[in-house]
Amino acid sequence: MRLSHTGLFKAYWTDRIHDEWMQALLRSGVYTREALERVRDLMDSHVPDAKVTDYEGLINSIELPDADDRHVLAAAIKCKADAIVTFNLKDFPQDILNTYQLEIIHPDDFIYYQIDMSPPVCCQAIKQQRLALRNPAMTIEQFLSCLQKQQLPQTVSKLKEFSGLL
Repeated sequence: MRLSHTGLFKAYWTDRIHDEWMQALLRSGVYTREALERVRDLMDSHVPDAKVTDYEGLINSIELPDADDRHVLAAAIKCKADAIVTFNLKDFPQDILNTYQLEIIHPDDFIYYQIDMSPPVCCQAIKQQRLALRNPAMTIEQFLSCLQKQQLPQTVSKLKEFSGLL
């Protein structure tokens, strides 16, 4: 979220995308619905123009390996996004996305590219995120370890080059 405030890119999501990430985290048993709803509401209030609406009419015209992912592509088309950032690369074949002039990008690649383009801006945002974590607070090493566990090895490698800014 903090990277979305850097001005380097524009973030978009839908209520349905919110529902999906919230359901996934609820299944983990770690978070309460109330806590996740609070995060959702904070996301919506901090990036008020990120929510995509009126995309539903496009869904049935889209073919993807997993029909349950068509809403994501429909929203990307509707808001004229350049890319879809997801861990779920296999369900968004590039040949289909080419039709809509969209790229599919793994989050690790996406964050790495942002850092590579503008290290000071990204490192400041990432530092703010790390310092906002207070329960528990994290050292730089702990924070990077957490990112590593979240399937972001390139990001961690790049951030190690700039650890003095974190």
